[in-house]
Amino acid sequence: MKHLLKKIVFKFHAQIFKRLEELEKIEIGNRFLLGCIAATELQRRIKNDEVKNLQEAEFQVFSQFGDDGIIQFLVEKLSPLPKVFIEFGVENYREANTRFLLMHNNWRGLVIDANPNMVEQIRRSDLYWRHDLTAISAFVTCENINDIFIKNGFTGQIGLLSIDIDGNDYWVWQAIEVVSPVIVVVEYNSVFGAERAISIPYTPNFQRYKAHFSGLYWGASLPAFCYLAQQKGYDFIGCNSAGNNAYFVRKDCNLLPSLTVQEGFVCAHFRESRDSAGNLTFLSGQDRFAAIKGCEVVEVISNKIEKI
Repeated sequence: MKHLLKKIVFKFHAQIFKRLEELEKIEIGNRFLLGCIAATELQRRIKNDEVKNLQEAEFQVFSQFGDDGIIQFLVEKLSPLPKVFIEFGVENYREANTRFLLMHNNWRGLVIDANPNMVEQIRRSDLYWRHDLTAISAFVTCENINDIFIKNGFTGQIGLLSIDIDGNDYWVWQAIEVVSPVIVVVEYNSVFGAERAISIPYTPNFQRYKAHFSGLYWGASLPAFCYLAQQKGYDFIGCNSAGNNAYFVRKDCNLLPSLTVQEGFVCAHFRESRDSAGNLTFLSGQDRFAAIKGCEVVEVISNKIEKI
């Protein structure tokens, strides 16, 4: 009887899992179709010169916020581009900046995540055989990033690079040498403000919530990224309306107005801070800054250690 019950429960769970997979495919299909409609409408608006800045182009399909629309806008305005992307920090790729680009524009891509279970989910999905996608598991550092690209056949000119690792983002972009993206999307930490060009100090094994329980101490400020962009030959062209992603275009390809930090900075209002037990505390405004006061940062222009 016990063995029979186990078989029944196992079969029941398998049926539920299969049904959930079917529902997920339907949901993804619906999102993709709506995204295609939004992309067509955006093309019409661009043609009629109705889109004046990045935020007016926003729509969301698979990106966390409105970045799918921004990327479609840039692809249209900067065309033709090398139809190749790299994105790291993608988890299982259900929410990512490049997924709509892969599916809608048929680009080739490399995605990286530190969690092998997440990467295995990507490899098992229909997406993996339907498109020219390479997914690998690696904990990205300054020391290994170029070797990862070379080993997987991604070098030279690419269309887009998206960096979101909640930690050494500044230092990793600085270290990249073997690819030359036209568009770079980086997640900046708006809690660090719009005045100081600062980043967390480089630690190869940096982990956001181990560095500070609040989760607010990570990455780099927008001024830091704008400084690095200038060193690498890129113009800052704006941020998304959520205040987490900044966009840069290589100067030799840029057809869009460049902005100063003050012109383009957007302060994020999402409230993801946590207490020492891991519970959300919903800090906002200057309370977020106060929570990490005293943490060490690097002023990237002088390369000196300072405190928040």
